[in-house]
Amino acid sequence: MSARAAAAWMLDEVLGEGALLSQLEPQLSELSPSDRARAQRLAALALRHIEQTDRILKPFLRKAPPLPVLNVIRLAVVEMVVAGEAAHGVVNEAVGLIRSDRHLAALSGMANAVLRKVAALDAPFAKLPPQRLPYWLRKPLVDTYGRDGVSAIEAVQAQPAPIDLTPRPGQTAPGKALPTGSFRLPAGTQVSALPGYAEGAWWVQDAAAALAAPLLGVQPGEAVLDLCAAPGGKTLQLAAAGAQVTALDLSGPRLERLRENLKRTGLSAQIIAADALHWQPETRYDAILLDAPCSATGTIRRHPDLPFVKDGSELAELVSLQAALLDRALGWLKPGGRLVYCTCSLLPEEGEGQLAAALARHPGLRVEPAALPGVDPAWLTPEGALRLRPDYWADKGGMDGFFMVRLTR
Repeated sequence: MSARAAAAWMLDEVLGEGALLSQLEPQLSELSPSDRARAQRLAALALRHIEQTDRILKPFLRKAPPLPVLNVIRLAVVEMVVAGEAAHGVVNEAVGLIRSDRHLAALSGMANAVLRKVAALDAPFAKLPPQRLPYWLRKPLVDTYGRDGVSAIEAVQAQPAPIDLTPRPGQTAPGKALPTGSFRLPAGTQVSALPGYAEGAWWVQDAAAALAAPLLGVQPGEAVLDLCAAPGGKTLQLAAAGAQVTALDLSGPRLERLRENLKRTGLSAQIIAADALHWQPETRYDAILLDAPCSATGTIRRHPDLPFVKDGSELAELVSLQAALLDRALGWLKPGGRLVYCTCSLLPEEGEGQLAAALARHPGLRVEPAALPGVDPAWLTPEGALRLRPDYWADKGGMDGFFMVRLTR
């Protein structure tokens, strides 16, 4: 399978079967690393620009072709218009891909004609707005952040996300230094070939996600629980700070990635595969970091498939789960202990709403206002929590959307 064929298949699975791109990665194992990376980039590029692509294609299609044909055409359009690939080669390979399937071969002539018409257009995306979020998500975000705020978020999500690195204390990392201590590289950088990777001097972690562990403020020797820990960026930060870390997660396969990262960095943590709703610790902790399961609506800049796979129907169940995990975790703190609750969500139900409800349920619980180097005071909520949005640092490539708050009893 070529990289282009793999990308088209991935689009078929996401748009036709509701699969997440991450679920499809194991089935790309027969591709070379370079072809696998190219297929993933092409599929993500097409997903970021489907709305614009379909608007450009509409005048040239009397009726929509079967999804596999349409997806090959969509890929070709974004390769020409967004990636700037030479039209002749892109069109020929797209037509050849359609022709190679005997069930679809009769539509190769139509695809050829449509793509040549698109190739003749002058900057067809230039006057089109960025792809809009789906209504189920856009409406509550407009209610929360306003139309201008959501438009700014959508503009950042239309671009491939850069790669952020978290260095070990006292170390540096390749890339451009960010105000909060992370380092940023261009999207598509092959990190495993960079100096310091094999030695474990740094690891890949979005700059926004990297703020949760510093917010917890662990000290050497403290007993710390990292709940919902995999794939482990925050575990590595806590261990590198000298804490005695217990990393718990429900997913065994995701914990394997954590073990690999611990081995590469030479850091240590106790790893437990268990359901936090039923697991009971043998001791209490000085500090707990709870990165709760959530809608992941703050990560669309890195996961452009999410708007096509999710519909918001799982939100009520997630909010209930977050509250239950938070209540259990608070009971595992030593007297005077502290907890950071965070979600990579833009929805207030999973952030500000959870904080208000927790303060109402737990008399004596209070917020310790965030005070971290490089954090813009505008990112703080009136209660002292951190509300991070993809359009923050838009000129630098943005960041993931997060809600974070430090609590103490």
